[in-house]
Amino acid sequence: MKYIMSADEKFQMMTNTPVEKLICTLAAPTIASMLITSVYNMADTFFVSKISTSASGAVGVAFSLMSIIQAIGFTIGMGSGNFISRLLGQRDREYAGKVAATGFFTALFLGAALATVGFTFLDSLVYSLGATPTIAPYAKDYIKYILLGAPFMIASFVLNNILRYQGSAFFSMIGIGIGGILNIILDPIFIFSFNMGTAGAAIATIISQFISFNILYHNSAKGGNIKIKFSNFTPKWEIYKQILKGGMPSFYRQILGSAAMICMNFSAGVYGDAAVAAMAIVTRVFQFGISVMIGFGQGFQPVCGFNYGAKRYDRVLRAFWFCVKVSAIFLAVLAAIGFVFSPKIISIFRKEDLEVIAIGARAFRFYCIAFPFSAWIIMTNMLLQTIGKALGASIVAVSRQGLFFLPAITVLPHKLGLLGVQISQPVADICSFLIALPIGLRVIKELKLQQHHTETLKGNKTGDIYISHLKERAHQH
Repeated sequence: MKYIMSADEKFQMMTNTPVEKLICTLAAPTIASMLITSVYNMADTFFVSKISTSASGAVGVAFSLMSIIQAIGFTIGMGSGNFISRLLGQRDREYAGKVAATGFFTALFLGAALATVGFTFLDSLVYSLGATPTIAPYAKDYIKYILLGAPFMIASFVLNNILRYQGSAFFSMIGIGIGGILNIILDPIFIFSFNMGTAGAAIATIISQFISFNILYHNSAKGGNIKIKFSNFTPKWEIYKQILKGGMPSFYRQILGSAAMICMNFSAGVYGDAAVAAMAIVTRVFQFGISVMIGFGQGFQPVCGFNYGAKRYDRVLRAFWFCVKVSAIFLAVLAAIGFVFSPKIISIFRKEDLEVIAIGARAFRFYCIAFPFSAWIIMTNMLLQTIGKALGASIVAVSRQGLFFLPAITVLPHKLGLLGVQISQPVADICSFLIALPIGLRVIKELKLQQHHTETLKGNKTGDIYISHLKERAHQH
């Protein structure tokens, strides 16, 4: 049985355990959660690709809607979570409970609103996401069930982040993990055994997400975590302001990711369903690699938030550099392997279509060249977002898919044809690194100054106590 820590014990752990050990301990379950999530995302792509190339493209189209759902969930979840971690670092547990309840119930309401709008304009929605006439029927079958599950999918993202930021990644992993494994099991049953095609993949997803939601909600009251109660729901601007301040970088990143996928679908669609399917496969595979690094970074975020709230800036800096180094090495190794074996990787998903393999393998190698730069981009964004540097975090979040990818995917295909589609994301990643580098270094310099100031004040306070003690002794004599 896993030992359950009290809130005080958790505070001591987060502010005193060596950061390298602490991050690895917290990252193990978050990496597992991200891997399982990526595997079941790829499972949808894998099993649906067995139906046809058009069906495979439909998953890529639906992925744009999933990005919108994730954008809402991560905005509220990350915003609530990093605010909660700072409040817990300041030992203000009561207010943290209000933030948690407000974020959770707001997510449910927004999910219901999204589902209502989506069902009302379903046909228009499918084509606006980049579906071709041959892909649209498959995409519609998938998307209508995803919309049905939108409220608890969004709420699950919020619960996941609130648990992680409290240092309870294990409880988060249980909910995400069981849902993910169940989805992998249910996919072939609904798609092939029940002969439901792409609709079956979506049904498997929402059943799994609903079960995951219930487990996460149950776990939110365990292990010294903040229990989410409707009586704590406090829809006031002062709370929403802090949630949005911490969450908007996630919103920009996710919503621009959705816009990027839509533009990618439209640009690739000019070259046929094979191009749409190939780019969807490449995107999903790279999300798998990125998910491991994000899981590792999610082990960093609660450490960062707690210690920033407790004014332990030395621990924040040490944790950040540790994560950057480990992530850069990991992504470089993955990129080297991917560059060599790219055709074999693509053929796992669509062995029968040589055109998909050719287009995908070429794009895959371009992606590998820029892949290691993501270590600095993502870790810098996580640092900025967690310590409340909303402007810098937003600029870094917007740069990859907004400032650089959208212009690239708009201009390069017109100049270079299909090659322009294949290199747009790598070009955007390199440019984003050049933006994130000075922003990150400036914040690191600020943290060092804050650390020096804190140490100086502590030294002065110690000196004042010593002088006061000497005066007291002199007065006694």
